[in-house]
Amino acid sequence: MDASTTPTPAWAGKIYTNGWQVAHGGTQDVREAATGAVLASAGLADREDVDAALQRAREAGAAWAATPFDQRAAVIRRAAALLETRSAEFIHWNVRECGSIEPKAQWETHATVEQLWMAAALPMQADGLQFPSALPGRSNSWRRVPVGTVAVIAPWNFPLLLGMRSVAPALALGNAVVLKPDVQSAVTGGLLVAQLFADAGLPPGVLQVLPGGAETGDALVRHALTDMVSFTGSTAVGRGIGEACGRALKKVILELGGNNAMIVLPDADLDGAASCAAWGAFLHQGQICMQAGRHLVHRSVANAYAEKLAARAQALVVGDPARGPVHLGPLINDRQTAKVHGIVQASIAAGATLVTGGTHDGRFYRPTVLTGVTPQMPAFGEEIFGPVAPITVFDTDEEAVALANGSDYGLAAAIHSADLGRATALAARLKTGMVHINDQPVNNEFQVPFGGMGASSSGGRFGGPANLETFTTTQWVSTLAKPVPYPF
Repeated sequence: MDASTTPTPAWAGKIYTNGWQVAHGGTQDVREAATGAVLASAGLADREDVDAALQRAREAGAAWAATPFDQRAAVIRRAAALLETRSAEFIHWNVRECGSIEPKAQWETHATVEQLWMAAALPMQADGLQFPSALPGRSNSWRRVPVGTVAVIAPWNFPLLLGMRSVAPALALGNAVVLKPDVQSAVTGGLLVAQLFADAGLPPGVLQVLPGGAETGDALVRHALTDMVSFTGSTAVGRGIGEACGRALKKVILELGGNNAMIVLPDADLDGAASCAAWGAFLHQGQICMQAGRHLVHRSVANAYAEKLAARAQALVVGDPARGPVHLGPLINDRQTAKVHGIVQASIAAGATLVTGGTHDGRFYRPTVLTGVTPQMPAFGEEIFGPVAPITVFDTDEEAVALANGSDYGLAAAIHSADLGRATALAARLKTGMVHINDQPVNNEFQVPFGGMGASSSGGRFGGPANLETFTTTQWVSTLAKPVPYPF
């Protein structure tokens, strides 16, 4: 599919609010990550667009919340079925717009279909509990109810999946949603999603899609008609959103950055560990919050581990994913490329050894392995968000735990060892929301609650039964057949 020869889509240059509309904030080019070529245009929502969308969401949301659960579930199921039939379109835009290799785009689309099917089951779950009362004749019902209007601010790296993990359960549980995709992934993560739900029969106003930058997001977060914010992105931005929501006493869930440790104990299967490490460090050019960002390796096996990982890195093909099969595509923009290269060069200047990689052709960065990395170096302390594997050695389990916990982040970790008891005991000491033994940290099973600790999360969780907690609030209703006489 060539975007230059296809008919102009309905969403071109538009936002989705009361149907496709011209945005007050103008338009922005949709550019190919690999080449910078203009593929299309998307509307940019401003504060006026945000205000109008939230007014519509408040009106439409009340009727949607009152819609019988089976009808809400049916819309979500139709969206899942439509996404399956339109998968080629979503994959095409994910490759061109986001720089995804085709297998990653295929997996993301399939995983999003699964998320939709799972969300469709939420409305039929038990929505409350009955509690006894000390007052004769009183019935106490505690039930879950929709939050209201949920603002979903989604990132560019897995824009379809990470947007839909909030959009789908929020809608299924009776909320209205205003989705703000990143402008770098406005089509994949937003405009195609709007059309998907419109065609699935979602009533107007229940989902609105407003591409935009920081100003759009700020307006959405601070608006009085936004009842909840779900944000996935950097910790720096998340702190500001959390502060604004806290001041407004507004529900918020934040899934933020990570600098995830992969711990390799001396009895590990080094070939298996290196395979996991290459996947965890280099998948999608390392642009994943769960990336294996710090490789903590026992001194006795560090050299062998580095050699095996470097060999895998050197075998990976880097190039434009739209023009042939490759393992790694481009970094998302020039700014990110400069950041990654700056961290690598600064760490080498501080004493790290470059084993392989460390170069780039435009946005195409070679998978990189560094050894001799210490906690004082940028490659250890910063979230790189690029295809870089920094290796730091340790001598004892206590030192490994201290190194792993020596980060403000606490999203995910991995441990490799032939001794599952030792690895499990080590896992219990890590301050991370997720630990994977004899695997790598880039894992997501949607039936299992997902989230981090520390600077990686506000403490909320996505997925499985956690969605019921995340996308609802609760109400206590007590009933009496007739009023009780009180002393006053």
